[in-house]
Amino acid sequence: MGQATGLTTHAGAMRALAERWLRVRGEGEQHGVDGDFVCSPAGLWLALGAVTAGARGETAGELEALLGLGGADVAGAVTDSARALAGTRQLGVATRVWSRTPVYRAYREALPDIGFGHMDPAEIDAWVREATGGLIERLPAEIDKNSLLALVNVLALKARWASPFEGRATSDRPFTDAAGTVSHVPTMHQHLGAGSGWTVDGTQVVELRCEGGESAVRVRFVLGKEGARAAEVLAAGWAPEERRAPIDTEKIALALPRLELRTTTEIKPQLAALGVTHATTDHADFSALSPEPLKIEKVVQEAVVKVAELGVEAAAVTVIVARAAGMYRPPRVVPIAFDRPFGVVVLDGTGEVPLFTAWQATAPRGPVVEE
Repeated sequence: MGQATGLTTHAGAMRALAERWLRVRGEGEQHGVDGDFVCSPAGLWLALGAVTAGARGETAGELEALLGLGGADVAGAVTDSARALAGTRQLGVATRVWSRTPVYRAYREALPDIGFGHMDPAEIDAWVREATGGLIERLPAEIDKNSLLALVNVLALKARWASPFEGRATSDRPFTDAAGTVSHVPTMHQHLGAGSGWTVDGTQVVELRCEGGESAVRVRFVLGKEGARAAEVLAAGWAPEERRAPIDTEKIALALPRLELRTTTEIKPQLAALGVTHATTDHADFSALSPEPLKIEKVVQEAVVKVAELGVEAAAVTVIVARAAGMYRPPRVVPIAFDRPFGVVVLDGTGEVPLFTAWQATAPRGPVVEE
């Protein structure tokens, strides 16, 4: 299966996971107000998919349903999708497993692009640091004596804008955060053609292209109506063309804050709401992965995104840790100012797979400006 075919086949499943996950995490926010976060739906899909390839019975059924892979060759889907995403310019994709327990040869052979090694926390941290280009320094979950297996997925991106912002045009501009507090933050300015923006059910979307042509990542900034929740606003970033309405203008005057967001998300507590219950209990069945009965102990993701005048950087590390289980294996110009809570969506070159999603609810803190 070629790269384009593999990605097209499973892009819808990744989007569906993104939308479910965003709704679940939003339901956990206090008082119905979203705080800052950045996450990688594609990274979570790839990590869970690799673990699912070793699951059987009800454990496999629940995970396959969440991933949209019911009845599919899970290992093949994960391999094809990772290879297709790796064809996106400026994007690095890697997965590796470290274990203290035997891993079946059939499982390793079914996932030929995944590396395997003996559990060594220092080695894992070094691999994470290298794979993310230093954006993430270490594994975002503790490996202790009871941890028998750790599966780690990394997505890492560093891309330059096709048309960078002029540094001298950056100036302080008011930003109203989710609590209504106004702060002045460094804001970049650029004029774009009308085709760079559209609306989806009242949400404004602006796309900035990166160097690299059609295979480069697409970065979209999404601005909902005042008070809109992150889950509904971010999903507009990958809405199909038939849902998009053009903006009646000849140019867009973009005002975009510099930003740097970094969050660590404990995903295991969210799995039950996503329909996964067996994998985390003593009834878990990962009998196609290892002769040792295993259950998922932790699912953690650390992600970071930086947006500045020259381009965008982003990385996500998703780790699944398993331990022993007890039972089973002057023209017209429209201004679009991102001066209140807004979202960032980074997609692959096809514009279909949500690699990273982020929500800026507080006053942005920009990354260090490159000279």
